[in-house]
Amino acid sequence: MPLKALVGADVFTGTVWRAGAAVLLHDGLIEDVVDAGSVTGRAGCEVETLPNGIVLAPGFIDVQVNGGGGVLLNDIPDVATIRTMTETHRRRGGTTGMLPTLITDTPGKMQALAAVGAEAMAIPGVLGFHLEGPFLNAARKGVHRADFIRTPTRADVQLMQTFAAFGTSLITLAPETVGNDTIQALAQAGLRICAGHCEPTFEVMRSAADHGLTGITHLYNALAPLGGRAPGAIGAAFDDPRLYCGLIADGHHVSASNVRLALKVKGPERLMLVTDAMATSASDVTSFDLQGRRIDLVDGRLTAGPDTLAGAHLTMLEAVRRMIDMTGCAVGDALAMASRTPAEFLGRGKTHGRIEAGYTADLVAYNPQTWTVYATWIAGTRDPA
Repeated sequence: MPLKALVGADVFTGTVWRAGAAVLLHDGLIEDVVDAGSVTGRAGCEVETLPNGIVLAPGFIDVQVNGGGGVLLNDIPDVATIRTMTETHRRRGGTTGMLPTLITDTPGKMQALAAVGAEAMAIPGVLGFHLEGPFLNAARKGVHRADFIRTPTRADVQLMQTFAAFGTSLITLAPETVGNDTIQALAQAGLRICAGHCEPTFEVMRSAADHGLTGITHLYNALAPLGGRAPGAIGAAFDDPRLYCGLIADGHHVSASNVRLALKVKGPERLMLVTDAMATSASDVTSFDLQGRRIDLVDGRLTAGPDTLAGAHLTMLEAVRRMIDMTGCAVGDALAMASRTPAEFLGRGKTHGRIEAGYTADLVAYNPQTWTVYATWIAGTRDPA
């Protein structure tokens, strides 16, 4: 792959803004970020000038993606479904790295995903997988089917451990029902572990973190509320600097005041944007079937009834925009929560989430006026080509 220079954009490196910069790409990596004037006439360097006003940032990383483009991973967990999800969220939302997410389902669905895991990892943008359940607390099931929720057997633990071979994979579970021995066994295998759909005590959460728990799946949602004498999972997440928090910033899952509170407490270094995207995301689909239940898109909300949200109708670029709108945070902070922070959470902070020499050339260029994706690059390969 020849040396290529991207010029003309406002560059956010993941930590700072660089005016008048050129981003040099070579062999799938970022070679350097230099003054744009230094590449003019440089031998062997292909220069692409991006339109005026375009922002060039680290590609977005989404650790919770159930579907998109009209498909849902739980329906058919195969390579074709995963490819549709990655391509859709890349083109419409600027996501260059994701964890396709399987929510609570039968053991057969987990086994089917494991069977295609190695092949799916070859799809550009797949960084691993996310198993959200079925080892949850049925009292906080949300849209997850209660009859599928259970405690893990030894065979289940062994199956989950196989996902450690697929990039960086994530398990969401209820610490109070699963226990520290299982959490530790999964963490030692190389998996990331988050608490979600649960109601542990503060003490159980702190102990789980000591045994390998690394974060919270969709902060506030499907968790016991923060109490004055019962801080629970939310209080533990706020109190423990080790824990990362995923947040669905769609304006429906979490009130703007609680979004602002989370940002004040955790900061952009530990708060990361997720979409929890479903089949409707980045598509014209307005309803779909989820394990026998009809899910409708009404006024931007996906519902399985008047009181139950069923994932989100969201892309990462839209999450960035709404995070800025709800909190007034700096654009760079919102971009970091969509790229650098999830990269750090996944243990990929030295290869992803920044535009710096030696990092993987995963980038998004977007129009900040229309909030649309102009182009993306994964390992230096542009889409659209």
